[in-house]
Amino acid sequence: MEEKKVLLSIKDLDVKFRVRGRTLTAIRGISLDIYENESIAIVGESGSGKSVFTKTFAGMLDTNGFIDNGSIIFNDDELADTVVKVDGTARSLMEKARKKLDEYSLLELGAGTYREILDLEREKKEKSGLSGEEQQAAEEELKDLQQKRADTFNLKQTFDPAKEKDKIRQAANEIKSYDAKIKELKKRSEQLVREKKHSLESDSAYMQHYQKRLAELQEKYKREIAGQITQETRARNEILAKEIYLSVGRYGLKKRVQFTNQLLKALKKAMKLGVDLSDEGQRNAVFDNVTFRVRYLDETPEKLHGTCILNLANVKYSKDWSQIRGRRIATVFQDPMTSLNPIITIGKQITSVILKHQSCSESEARQRALELMHKVGIPNAVARFDDYPFQYSGGMRQRIVIAIALSCQPKILICDEPTTALDVTIQAQILQLIKDLQKEFNYTIVFITHDLGVVANVADRVAVLYAGQIIELGKVDEVFYDPRHPYTWALLSSLPQLAQKNTKLYSITGTPPSLYNQIVGDAFAPRNPYCLEIDTMLEPPMFQVSETHFAKTWLLDPRAPKIEKPEGIQNIHEKLVAAFNI
Repeated sequence: MEEKKVLLSIKDLDVKFRVRGRTLTAIRGISLDIYENESIAIVGESGSGKSVFTKTFAGMLDTNGFIDNGSIIFNDDELADTVVKVDGTARSLMEKARKKLDEYSLLELGAGTYREILDLEREKKEKSGLSGEEQQAAEEELKDLQQKRADTFNLKQTFDPAKEKDKIRQAANEIKSYDAKIKELKKRSEQLVREKKHSLESDSAYMQHYQKRLAELQEKYKREIAGQITQETRARNEILAKEIYLSVGRYGLKKRVQFTNQLLKALKKAMKLGVDLSDEGQRNAVFDNVTFRVRYLDETPEKLHGTCILNLANVKYSKDWSQIRGRRIATVFQDPMTSLNPIITIGKQITSVILKHQSCSESEARQRALELMHKVGIPNAVARFDDYPFQYSGGMRQRIVIAIALSCQPKILICDEPTTALDVTIQAQILQLIKDLQKEFNYTIVFITHDLGVVANVADRVAVLYAGQIIELGKVDEVFYDPRHPYTWALLSSLPQLAQKNTKLYSITGTPPSLYNQIVGDAFAPRNPYCLEIDTMLEPPMFQVSETHFAKTWLLDPRAPKIEKPEGIQNIHEKLVAAFNI
């Protein structure tokens, strides 16, 4: 297999939204590598998580959305390359940081004992309060009651006060009942904690053992951290101090000092717990709590040089997005009229983006804008430069949106159903334009669509999403000609172009699961005509079909019964060639 550079590496990504007092999990543990100069299509039904997934690495999540877990590493050499000037202030900050790190490194000598102290204190805390299982059970019961109350309150808001007074009264009574149950549950938990605490205080034998063991560990810890750190550790700390300054060097002085102190605090905590800071992943994780880590490479007397570890899941500083969004990751949305400002000329909208992200004069920006307009197929670009969006057709407006997206030559172009609002003949032109420009600009295309016909003509690889998870991933010919997941079978069977004359069009029964609730087993199980018993109990792993093809279904388990794919998508190759001319 040809080795390709991984441009974007997504690992164990969870994305959640706070909605009316409840939490919705839109993305559930997605892991995916996106390669340089490839075209990958993200497909699935509405609500499967396609747009939310791509918004995470474009920094465009809604305000109530947040990344709960995972990493998104962006391997852009140009953006990652970092050079920071070294002056007197810089040397002073680095020297202070190095001395602090040498001081904190003594804590590493007693890390094992410190963890024993924490375990002992945790054990006592559990004995004096709810155990882990009791705490989890109480939290789940409380969460269930709170969700039911929120649902009832939201339902009450929909009733007509003039016609549905009885329903409003009934809902109000149910809300009062839930409030009483929530209050009673909290009261029971507090009473149980008091009883356990009293029982522990009365257990003199355990308390004597606890006090004796704690004193022994504290004395041992005190002796251990009074030792000496090695020269190897001092050399590591010197590099760490330089990495701290490299990581904060792009900020103003006030932010630089603030983030330096925060990084020192995070590193002190890591050293105290015995985190292996020689491990790249663990060191990155410590820095990610504050800002991007910049790995030290080399230096001159005037400059420090490093490479930034760009984890887009942990962007803490809003100005960092201005270096990424638009400049390195751009988006083409489905409705060009909502993407363009109706009261600003087309030329102005293109040049404003160029001036924001590139060092050039207004005349140079105008020339670049005209070149882009010509490349995307705008006839007589000079005459149309000062026109307004309403003077362009829908297809021409979408070409302008593509020109704006490409104005800074991004590494990744996200196409969020860019042809949905256009008629069929224009769709084909826009798709061909995006493909042709990729050869010239060498960008990676992430194409979001529910139209498998578009996928067949655009993509190199396909990721099929369902209920916030990737359930099948592979090259286009693998997913189209040899699909393995029943959901992919259903999507392909739903293609009207593959239907035979005088036959009923296929549709997927049921609806996707609610993402407010925890999903048990395979999320597609309730709609799956080939559902196995295990699908209702355990979530399937991702099985490997070939070197590049993966599917998340128990049907691929060696113990599963052999089930043939639906008749409508057997011998699909000839049908696809006829339908999509591929």
